[in-house]
Amino acid sequence: MSRPDPSGTPFAADAGAAGLVLAEATPAPVTPRGVPAGVATGIGSLPGTAITEAVATVFGELPDFPHLPELPARGPGADMIGRTAGLLVEIPVELYAGRWRTAAHAGRDARRTADLWERDLDALTDHATAFAGPLKVQAAGGWTLAASLELPIGGRMLRDPGAVRDLTASLAEGIAAHVAEVRARVPGAEVFLQLDEPSLPAVLAGAVPTESGYGRLRAVAAEQVRDGLARLVDAAGVPVIVHCCAPDAPLRLFRDAGAGAVAIDLDLVTDLDELGEILDGGTVLIAGAVPTSGRTPSSTEVAARVRTLWKRIGFSINDLPERVSIAPCCGLAGASPSAARTAMTTAREAARRLTDA
Repeated sequence: MSRPDPSGTPFAADAGAAGLVLAEATPAPVTPRGVPAGVATGIGSLPGTAITEAVATVFGELPDFPHLPELPARGPGADMIGRTAGLLVEIPVELYAGRWRTAAHAGRDARRTADLWERDLDALTDHATAFAGPLKVQAAGGWTLAASLELPIGGRMLRDPGAVRDLTASLAEGIAAHVAEVRARVPGAEVFLQLDEPSLPAVLAGAVPTESGYGRLRAVAAEQVRDGLARLVDAAGVPVIVHCCAPDAPLRLFRDAGAGAVAIDLDLVTDLDELGEILDGGTVLIAGAVPTSGRTPSSTEVAARVRTLWKRIGFSINDLPERVSIAPCCGLAGASPSAARTAMTTAREAARRLTDA
């Protein structure tokens, strides 16, 4: 049975069961790496604390490729690091001085995270019982987790190669179990996993700060980073999207690790040759093309921006709907509920403009 939804206000005015108007879903083209293209999806986080209403809104606004939303405003355990740490197997964590660290035993923090996960999955089950189609879930990648979680003796796990190996194995097992549970709860869904790796460029560059903040942890070799990411991709058993909202995202590394798609904000794209190379090889681009702050452009403007990028890369415009999907940029958790809804609506309409072009 689903638990009562925590109190909250996002989307409450117009996303209730009686008032939600569902957009009509359209089938996405099949792509070489199995990830839907020519549609709109979300990156993950939304504002507020009411998970039932957030799930209803996502399925209403992004019917072609909905996702299980994350609501970090609910506090510890709903944030990206704490939430993903809740998936770890036999590596309990706890909050200490405002930071997540590994612990000897699961305690109050772990129970709170587990309860939030259960509420989220219950809301998904209740809303998507009859759903059939692509469905995305998100988790932090292993390198971002290693750069954020701390050891009991102090310092980030990233500094200890043995701890990183154990963390990767634990996360791989936890992700596989999570994907299996989502499949069991929503039998008609074709599940996709998004790994969020905002810290990965810093891991590669040796830019992750030490505990004191005065030093930096040494860089991790690209081959080691690729192999760790590939282990998670293999364990998931479903097509994987790697999302990175930091500059200098290593797109070739994501492809070589087995990602079927990369999700990046277009404002951060600097190397068109690298992007063109992975797209030419069949990797799908989930383009963060709808700003999450300031003025929201029209769907016509968003579609035009994506077409312009596509032409600069040098591909035929006819191939665009089969290679690219559209999403809001990172940052919707800090937007107002109405702005978040508008961003999702704009992404959906822009994706359909690309298909109709």
